[in-house]
Amino acid sequence: MDHALTELAAASLTLIGTHFAMSHPLRGPMERVFGPKGFQGVYSLVSLAAIVWIYFAFKAAPTGDLPGSGEAGWIIASLMLIPGLVLYAGSFSGNPALPTPGAATQARAEPKGVFLVTRHPMMWSFAIWALSHIILLWSWRTMIVATTVGALALIGAHMQDRKKRVQLGDAWDMWQSRTSYWPRWHKMFAVGLLPWVIALMLWVLISWLHLPLGGIPAGIWRWF
Repeated sequence: MDHALTELAAASLTLIGTHFAMSHPLRGPMERVFGPKGFQGVYSLVSLAAIVWIYFAFKAAPTGDLPGSGEAGWIIASLMLIPGLVLYAGSFSGNPALPTPGAATQARAEPKGVFLVTRHPMMWSFAIWALSHIILLWSWRTMIVATTVGALALIGAHMQDRKKRVQLGDAWDMWQSRTSYWPRWHKMFAVGLLPWVIALMLWVLISWLHLPLGGIPAGIWRWF
């Protein structure tokens, strides 16, 4: 394997390992040593260092070293990002998984919007982004990073359920009984108009930025 790819894999495993370790088994001991604010600072610095390492290893790794899935792959990848962005756009309102003071109250409320689809809309939006890039079969460096993002999102969502059950108790149990970890795709058109409007705007903007930032045309800009 190319040296840069080996380094990229090592950096990605470092991000996954430190993220899960600090988020769960090491969180309590680290908070006792550094305090809650100190822990957040250490957590942020370690994560940032791993992300910077991934960035430079990614830039050094070869691109276009896989056969690719052709235009069909680009069409599928482009279209599947839309529901992912719908979930992302709706994940900021009424989300008890976020560290907000009213999380327990939100967890006792009747699910609506994107939470009719899944209780982890933000995590699933990242997972969909990851899968869309894996489908392209463009390069090993993309496969490594996309797999890393997908693992962080989906394993992280499962571990978040455990953490929130400890933090919120019965409120989270109620929320979990009314919602689903796995997306209920048939509920996508029941989330409301606003997340769809925001998602389509983001889709056009992000796919347009893909060329100047990534050097590869994506979305509708591959054909127009």
